[in-house]
Amino acid sequence: MSVKHPIVAVTGSTGAGLSFVRHAFKDIFRRLGIKPALIHGDSFRRYTERQFQALLHEARESSRHLSWFGPECNYLAELEALFRTYGTTGNGISRDYAHNDDHAVELGVPVGEFTAWHPLTEGSDILLYEGQHGGVKADTWTRRRESFDFPPDIDRRKNAVGIDVAKHVDLLIGIVPAINLEWIQKIHRDCDKHRCTPDESVETILRRLDDYIHYIVPQFALTDINIQRIPLVDTSNPFVARDVPAADESALVIHFRDRQRHNFRDIMDRIPGARMTRPSTLLVPGGKLRLALAVICGPILEEMMDKRAAALAS
Repeated sequence: MSVKHPIVAVTGSTGAGLSFVRHAFKDIFRRLGIKPALIHGDSFRRYTERQFQALLHEARESSRHLSWFGPECNYLAELEALFRTYGTTGNGISRDYAHNDDHAVELGVPVGEFTAWHPLTEGSDILLYEGQHGGVKADTWTRRRESFDFPPDIDRRKNAVGIDVAKHVDLLIGIVPAINLEWIQKIHRDCDKHRCTPDESVETILRRLDDYIHYIVPQFALTDINIQRIPLVDTSNPFVARDVPAADESALVIHFRDRQRHNFRDIMDRIPGARMTRPSTLLVPGGKLRLALAVICGPILEEMMDKRAAALAS
């Protein structure tokens, strides 16, 4: 953690709504005059999309599970190094991943591939990470997967033992839809973008479930704030749901690890319909996520910037 160069990480599964939260934070940064360095978790994938599909084919042939959630498919040591270096110097090394055609044109690389590694743009006030591994700890991987047949370019020790990304983060936020809702969102997102069929999307959910349980879920015990979206309509069978529940058909359960850090009376006064269900938990209408992020995180970011200015001036 760093006073001069703070790090905010938004972590959760793909399809959980991370991009919405990223854009909400960008609005808060603009309002507060904060210049962020933005990092997408996909930039630290180990393989291009084409390479991953080839490895996935081999894994299926040998009945192994492989997913983007697990350490074997990501540069987690490099991600931790970025966080450590940024906290010390305000800079670091990253790269960019082309998600779609427009992004590929912007970056000058094919869809599903990466730019070269490069230093971050200098002069940022804060680093914002959005992805699946903002609070990951991978130091149990080798004990659980001693028999894993690693591809030759993977150094098991480098990518697993002692990896602790969370300890470098000043504000860690988990985005966690109820599991059935998360599956509905993924299936519909994949189909809407013509990435795969519903059956193929379900196969992906099953294939990555082991990594989800071991590397995504444990992060939510380390977060400063968890935001869980709960549907208020029937999602009993997510695999036959015709649509994704709308924001006003859901509620937000927001849990705070350190309740002394927040003024709950002020938060409830500023968010219509908000109420406390436990001493460290708020219930907020589903359509108020952007407002909730501004009300809850805005004062934290202002405090970070005040401490940063004082530290740089000393």
